[in-house]
Amino acid sequence: MTVQSDRGTRISEGSTRAIALRGHVVSCLRDPSLFPRSEAILDIEDGLVVMGDGVIQAVGPYDATSPLLPHSAIVREYPGSLIAPGFVDAHVHYAQTPMIASYGSSLLEWLSTYTFPNEELFASLEYSREVATVFFDELLRNGTTTALVFCTVFRESANAFFEEARRRNMRMIGGKVLMDRNAPSTLTETVQSGYDDSKQLIERWHGRGRLGYAITPRFAPTSSEGQLRSAASLRQEFPSCLVHSHVAENAQEVEWVRSLFQDRSSYLDVYDHAGLLGPGTVLAHGVQLSNQELDRMGATSTALAHCPTSNTFLGSGLLSIDRVRAVRPIIPVGLGTDVGAGTSFSLLATMGEAYKVAALSSSSIDAFSLFFLATLGGANALGVSEFVGSLEVGKEADVIVLNPHASELLSYRMKRVRSTEEQLFVLATLGDDRSVSATYVAGELAHERTVGAH
Repeated sequence: MTVQSDRGTRISEGSTRAIALRGHVVSCLRDPSLFPRSEAILDIEDGLVVMGDGVIQAVGPYDATSPLLPHSAIVREYPGSLIAPGFVDAHVHYAQTPMIASYGSSLLEWLSTYTFPNEELFASLEYSREVATVFFDELLRNGTTTALVFCTVFRESANAFFEEARRRNMRMIGGKVLMDRNAPSTLTETVQSGYDDSKQLIERWHGRGRLGYAITPRFAPTSSEGQLRSAASLRQEFPSCLVHSHVAENAQEVEWVRSLFQDRSSYLDVYDHAGLLGPGTVLAHGVQLSNQELDRMGATSTALAHCPTSNTFLGSGLLSIDRVRAVRPIIPVGLGTDVGAGTSFSLLATMGEAYKVAALSSSSIDAFSLFFLATLGGANALGVSEFVGSLEVGKEADVIVLNPHASELLSYRMKRVRSTEEQLFVLATLGDDRSVSATYVAGELAHERTVGAH
């Protein structure tokens, strides 16, 4: 297969028929908070994204790129719409889909009242498959094509998740939760059984197709020091796996960790001492992290998943994005919906909430930076930016079509928009799943919004 070159090489037929999407092409190529817009943002008002054999074969202006298409190519026109990379959700719980929008006065109360009873149901493979189907439908409806996902302590829940992700050919990363204490007996395991189950799942699913595995201790309070060390052993044994957990989400939680790990200097130090920090580790929330802890995350290249909707929903606090972005070396950061404490699968809505949280914490974040966090920033945090997160030749063809006129209010507001950045900001503020006209996974149409659907 050949791709468009600087000399304009014709795109070959390939083994599958090329599909070209025509519209306003927008993608982050670098972090717009660190690089000039001319280097960071791809913005082609009348552009073409050509997909074939599961990858992006060409990206460019329509006039220059369309003559290079093979005769058999299918061109799909999306006038007035944005062609963008699929969204990347850096932290979400598929098993909490059935309990989204459950009232909670605080994180720990919410966990004991809703989360743990709900997760007990996932001992059933049949039930896990039912929820996984709904979960993936919602991801695609909202334009999310890659996610880092919590399953439950039961191996069946992870098998159901990976089966469905494999069936849909999506780039997904997930893992079985590890818990050996401070949870109902029906949800706890031994250090050895957690290790054995995780290893079996890694050997079955990690690297199969577009799937990846994340070693997943729920959070420090529900794992003993022995289990955290066991998780680190798994990581040493399978270094291409991610590590995925929570950190410093809630002030009460931080105090609990301090009482459980009295020899450790901080919440983050619990994971650091166990050998769980480093590239490939993604920790969600970080609302209550000290400057010293943030510096340690930067020094170890540990990534952070910012989850604004769940942090406000449970009253956990406001993460200052400016404080995080000031750390050097840079902390990789992505946006997480954190369903079910998060209240929406939409990363557009999550972008809007991230803006509000930044404003309330005396920070500021512009529309391109929000878009970056939901796409290439998330891919960087998850270590998959060589595959997804931006519209570039050779990357996997996970592409979405965003309709700026999906509602009457959006359409009315868009008449006054004067730039792509303003258009993205309005979408982040007023958009939701209705704004996602189509979702392509590996170059194939995986979701299309029916005209007039509500």
